[in-house]
Amino acid sequence: MPPQTIEVRVAAFADLDARTFHDLLRLRIDVFVVEQACPYPELDGRDVEPGTRHLWLTRDGEIVAYLRILADPGGVARIGRVVVAPAARGGGLAGRLMTEALALIGDRPCVLEAQTYLVDFYAGHGFTVSGAEYVEDGIPHTPMRRGT
Repeated sequence: MPPQTIEVRVAAFADLDARTFHDLLRLRIDVFVVEQACPYPELDGRDVEPGTRHLWLTRDGEIVAYLRILADPGGVARIGRVVVAPAARGGGLAGRLMTEALALIGDRPCVLEAQTYLVDFYAGHGFTVSGAEYVEDGIPHTPMRRGT
């Protein structure tokens, strides 16, 4: 069987077709709401902001990983909703996703709220802990920052 090609996609909300947005949301909801058992308002209004970029990876046309980059005040980029489909985990897709996101962000300062068990993963991408751990929706999180 030939190796499967991973394709990188980036779009603003205005450039997403309805089917793609549906599939991105389905992955986010399947993992964050259902798998992690955290009922919360997944649609927070930030997906549609003009500065938001949706970044995802596809394999054979199927979405296998996703994150969004928000434009916070002061030119700070905020990475969030980092997710890899359960069937695609363990293949380095989260690392590829972060590498692509950081290339897109460039030298701008960047923040994220890491699930605490992933602090070392994000540290490997240049992030450092920037605040105290807290619990959100029953899951420990740690604020992290990259750049000044």
